[in-house]
Amino acid sequence: MRGAGASRGKPKTDRPRRGMFRRKRVCRFCVDKVEFIDYKEVRMLIASIPERGKIQPRRLSGTCAKHQRKLQTAIKRARQLALIPYVTD
Repeated sequence: MRGAGASRGKPKTDRPRRGMFRRKRVCRFCVDKVEFIDYKEVRMLIASIPERGKIQPRRLSGTCAKHQRKLQTAIKRARQLALIPYVTD
């Protein structure tokens, strides 16, 4: 085991770290003031589904919690009616 003062990795410098500034994502449904997410609007729903066919999570899409729940329900309904595939080949 190492002592309490053992250094790991690079030595510390006096300069602050400069990382990339990540812009906060905004909900596209809130911006457009969408009140109802319709399961029949396939083009809008497909934008939230990547190539593998999974529903994109909030942290990646930037959708707010309220609209993410409505989007998830609409995608599931569209899949039931075969408007959207469950899995892409």
